[in-house]
Amino acid sequence: MHDIPIHTANIVGPLVAAVAFVCIMALVREPARRNVNALLVAGAGGAYLNGGFGAWELVYPVVAIAIAYCGLRSHRYIGIGWLMHAAWDVAHHLYGNAIWPFMPTSSFGCMVFDAAIAVWFLVGAPSIVTTRRPAEVAAA
Repeated sequence: MHDIPIHTANIVGPLVAAVAFVCIMALVREPARRNVNALLVAGAGGAYLNGGFGAWELVYPVVAIAIAYCGLRSHRYIGIGWLMHAAWDVAHHLYGNAIWPFMPTSSFGCMVFDAAIAVWFLVGAPSIVTTRRPAEVAAA
C-alpha cells in the first residue's frame, strides 16, 4: 500500500474539471449525449491496462464494456460505470500504479472526477440549459 499525501488541489482541480465536463456535456443533445458518454465509459476501462494488477487488469474492461453497453439506453448505467471506474481508481491509488506515472496522485484525482460526474449521470444527466424550439419561440 502506498502512502501518498493528498492536498486540497488534488480534490479541487478534479472537481472543477468535473463541473466543466458536465457543463459541456449538458449542451449536447440527446441521444448523442448518452451515446457519447457510454463510449467514454467503455474507453475508460482501458486506462489501466498494465496498471499493476496483472491478469485482473483484463477483467475490469470486460465488465465495463457490458455496463457501457447498457449505458447506450440509460444514463444510470453510465453513472454506475463511472462509479466502477472510481473504485478501480482507488485500488490503483492505494495498491497499483498511478494512471499517470509522473503524478502519483493522478489516480486519486481521477477518482474524484469520476465520482463527481457519476452523480450527474445517476440523476439522469439533465441539461443545464433549456432551449426552446423555433415553434415555441414563435408562439411566445
